Amino acid sequence: MTAAIEARSVAKRYGSFEALRGVSLSIDEGEFFGLLGPNGAGKTTLISIVAGLVRASSGEASVMGHDVVREFRAARRALGVVPQELVFDPFFTVRETLRITSGYYGIRRNDDWIDEVLANLDLASKADVNMRALSGGMKRRVLVAQALVHRPPVIVLDEPTAGVDVELRQTLWQFIRRLNADGHTIVLTTHYLEEAQELCDRIAMLKNGAVVALDRTSALLRRFASGRLQLRLAGAPLPAALEPLRIMEPGAAAPAPQQAAGGARVSLRVDDVGEVEAILAALREAGCRIEEMELARTDLEDVFVRVMKETR
Repeated sequence: MTAAIEARSVAKRYGSFEALRGVSLSIDEGEFFGLLGPNGAGKTTLISIVAGLVRASSGEASVMGHDVVREFRAARRALGVVPQELVFDPFFTVRETLRITSGYYGIRRNDDWIDEVLANLDLASKADVNMRALSGGMKRRVLVAQALVHRPPVIVLDEPTAGVDVELRQTLWQFIRRLNADGHTIVLTTHYLEEAQELCDRIAMLKNGAVVALDRTSALLRRFASGRLQLRLAGAPLPAALEPLRIMEPGAAAPAPQQAAGGARVSLRVDDVGEVEAILAALREAGCRIEEMELARTDLEDVFVRVMKETR
């Protein structure tokens, strides 16, 4: 089977800075694939190389078996990209914009599909509105429509729901899921990790231009399987014996050694439910009063944080 997207030892250098360091991955046809990483990890650079917007310093990339350099026309025709940035032509209406985009791909009389895309993205009422008059969320919907207007077999969504309302997210994902069910390959980059966990079959995590994790979403969750015991404590500080279990939230300051726990919220790592009773016993012995308690399962955000920490 031909890979929908394949990267083979792709590197990109800007002077002495390496934006990508030999990235290799293969995305199967029909997959819903997540590409995750912190800001500056190289996600957008990799997408730009696949889309033919940036030339790799070394390595090769292909879309549906077409090399993005040697067979760039076929590769670009097979790909639809929703960029992070809001880029639009202020002189045309929404429908005119989509007709022009269709023309770039040599597609005539595409209004039936344009109408379907507009309806599914809740843009039908804005079809004859000038792009300048749209809100930021509506402009992002048009970017999604432009990526879909030539019915590409591979669709890349680069932060598609950044700064948009909940209604659009639900509408967009319903439509994208339908396209995926119809056989389209979807590649998603997002900082909303709950979206990636719910939608993606497999996930690659990038850091400093390299792939640091690549597996099925379910396998990643099992590999880092652990729970989180979230507590609000009063009466006494967290016992020293439990400090190694404390999960520091991103951006949180380290607790003072004798910090009073009156109303303090703490999160403790729990590898097995059977450990909870021992933790509660230690808290009771230390004089801690539990005001709130919740046992949460590991999610993709926990996995992401641990992978990033372990690959420093």
